Amino acid sequence: MVSEPGSAAAAQVLVASNRGPVSYAVGEDGELTARRGGGGLVSGLSAIGDEADALWVCAALGDGDREAVRRGIVGAGPQAPQNKGGGGRRAGESGVRMLDIDAEVHAAAYNGIANSVLWFVHHLLYQTPLEPVFGREFRARWAAYETYNRAFADALAAEAAPGAAVLVQDYHLALVPGMLRELRGDLRIGHFSHTPWAPVDYFRMLPDDVAEQLLRGMLGADRLGFLTGRWADAFTDCCVRIIGGTSGTRIGVHGLGADADFLRERSRRADVEERLAVLREQVGEGRRTIVRVDRTELSKNIVRGLLAYRELLDTRPEWREQVVHVAFAYPSRQDLAVYRDYTAEVSRVADAINSAYGTPGWTPVVLHVKDDFARSLAAYRLADVALVNPIRDGMNLVAKEVPVVSDDGCALVLSREAGAYEELGEDALPVNPYDITATAEALHTALSMPDDERAERTKRLAAAATALPPAQWFLDQLRALTG
Repeated sequence: MVSEPGSAAAAQVLVASNRGPVSYAVGEDGELTARRGGGGLVSGLSAIGDEADALWVCAALGDGDREAVRRGIVGAGPQAPQNKGGGGRRAGESGVRMLDIDAEVHAAAYNGIANSVLWFVHHLLYQTPLEPVFGREFRARWAAYETYNRAFADALAAEAAPGAAVLVQDYHLALVPGMLRELRGDLRIGHFSHTPWAPVDYFRMLPDDVAEQLLRGMLGADRLGFLTGRWADAFTDCCVRIIGGTSGTRIGVHGLGADADFLRERSRRADVEERLAVLREQVGEGRRTIVRVDRTELSKNIVRGLLAYRELLDTRPEWREQVVHVAFAYPSRQDLAVYRDYTAEVSRVADAINSAYGTPGWTPVVLHVKDDFARSLAAYRLADVALVNPIRDGMNLVAKEVPVVSDDGCALVLSREAGAYEELGEDALPVNPYDITATAEALHTALSMPDDERAERTKRLAAAATALPPAQWFLDQLRALTG
């Protein structure tokens, strides 16, 4: 169903993102079941309340989603998605509109541009002697990225009430604000970047016309949001140096925080207690733990973290058999070869450390690669030291979540290239993510930290980490856009 602007079903608040708040799966009996997503956006849209007509526009990502679109099913909103027959949304009801974009177009836009070009640029990940190469294949994928963004802009223009607020999310949809502005000049448009923003000299690696198109697309928004002042400043610098300025678009900073109430309640449930008992048995009595929980994204720097731990065991032999590195490395983007290779290297290095140093009663690295949220929370509770050493990260919520959940307090070894460093750096142990010798020394300092100092640091880290919880983070952006 496409609503006419201003009709009873038109939305007053709209969120646009590649992934939506609900996903569908087709059962063996042909029935569709819905699963609610998590995260700050879902909490935020739920926090708006029933007084505002709200709509989430997202892409249909799998067979279940596409079947839900074909059957005319509309989710009942991010708070409690359910299967529901066609007929559209009613006034006063939040909902979900999934866009069944051609699968090849979506793959070219999402994997070919968003994750293989824009992600790499903003995270400074290219091996520049060999990559990137911008030729005809890139141009074909860029055309798909334009088509993908246009589909979102068209849907938002059709669904939005006069003067509605539209909050567009992330690098996948960088062109949407400008496209939407051309279609609906009455709308209040915001865009939020969940990643870092590249410094201008690196951003200029992109073809000149593409760099300018991205910036002008973003500047179609009334207001742009970033996780830290550093990323906001980098964007502004790109605009000034490449197109002469930001054209009056307002820019704000909203440092997404951890959801303390949810984390503390969830981490005390029975399934977490069960996994905690298993982890304690794997670690062994009386040993300290260094914990990391990440997806195997190239920016997370898991391999160098393992190498730093190996150097700790080399240079500080007193920690042998006294500490265990609990490392959760959950596979990410395995449809891309470079991510599959990286995931394999993580396992190879962990196995090499265990082979070199392990004893019958001690496994130096306990590595888990199967995603398990309850087990992650159990590791948070067990952590004496949290290792968060990304090459570059927009924020990194793990750095904020561990101090909230840790049972006995934890020391935080934190990369200065994580967005979270802006808020947590004073009470963390900062590291250069490329320097494994310095990281090994920081791990030693963290493991050696007196209990009272560790407890005090943890208390301050938790307070800073929860200063802007997800629902408030979202509502602050909405108020800044509409105020």
